Amino acid sequence: MNFQLTEEQMMIQDMARKFGEREIKPKAAELDRTKAHPAEICQKMGELGLMGITIPAEYGGGGMDYISYALAMIEISKACASCGVIMSVCNSLYNFPVYTYGTEEQKQKYLVPVASGKVLGCYGLTEAGAGSDPAAMRTIAEDGGDVWIVNGVKKFITNGNVARYGVIAVMTDKEKAYKGISSLIVDFENTPGFSVGTVEEKMGINASGTAELVFDNARVPKENLLGKRGEGFRQMLTTLDGGRIGIASQALGIGRAVLEEAIAYSKERQQFGKPIATFQAIQWKLADMATQLDAAELLILKAAWLEDNKMAYEKEAAMAKMLASDVAMQAAVEGVQVLGGYGYCKDFPMERHMRDAKICQIYEGTNEIMRLVIARHLTK
Repeated sequence: MNFQLTEEQMMIQDMARKFGEREIKPKAAELDRTKAHPAEICQKMGELGLMGITIPAEYGGGGMDYISYALAMIEISKACASCGVIMSVCNSLYNFPVYTYGTEEQKQKYLVPVASGKVLGCYGLTEAGAGSDPAAMRTIAEDGGDVWIVNGVKKFITNGNVARYGVIAVMTDKEKAYKGISSLIVDFENTPGFSVGTVEEKMGINASGTAELVFDNARVPKENLLGKRGEGFRQMLTTLDGGRIGIASQALGIGRAVLEEAIAYSKERQQFGKPIATFQAIQWKLADMATQLDAAELLILKAAWLEDNKMAYEKEAAMAKMLASDVAMQAAVEGVQVLGGYGYCKDFPMERHMRDAKICQIYEGTNEIMRLVIARHLTK
């Protein structure tokens, strides 16, 4: 069993770490406060190849493996969780299905611009009444001759307010439930009847836009069907599996930031004449954080390795997402405790990490759903 990273993997990890430390981390608090979309940072991430890491070079990507993607996601998310999720959505939720299921024409037209970092992509699945149960979705696409006529509202869509393109799940055959779901590639700037609705006010990841996508008799060209009619649910499952590796990596990055800041503070903060890092109560918190985060990292890398080697990884991706997000949230709670009153104040990044960590237990499949996925594999 070889735990040594390749030179290429170490290179992208180091590049992402240095970029995060120099270009993102100093701006993270201000981005959180202003809720501003980090356009300049996204442009630079695109120039560095971080928006299409696993996509082949001929389609604008970096042509690297999923382990490299996970390593880069961890480093970017450690600097700023909002920037991390923007990157994750482009790589996992948009690029993957277009590359995997798209035609050559679709790849050239809709994949290259996102994988090369020129524009952003998003993925539209969730609705007010359909999240964990996609068969309940009410966004309908009806045959309109040379177009699909789309009506419905997608909710909680990351990048939805800033993306140029989206892969949107729609019902093309409502009576068939799951088997009636299809996927459409939508060019938001050139789709009559499409508009961005409410942009949510959130607890955390504030520099990442979370928006409604409104389709009111929107006209989407017939050739924008991704794969075949009725294949959307299968496409969705494979897309979300990869997405969970991305969110697990985001969560781990947040947890790593928590641990680093808790260690640094505990070495400086003095009580009873010595640093609190010398107190067993604090040492145990740090030891638990480090152990749990390392365990989560091993699960993430295992899931990424399985995907790289074309092996089944649904269970491992669910385990990685569940564990990484749970331990990141636990680390954030303990990190605030280590800093005491300062951990509760916005002058320190710890309270932001706690707010950012929470969403990782919810999106791209709640951790309750992750447990169902894992249990299904164990009992089938």
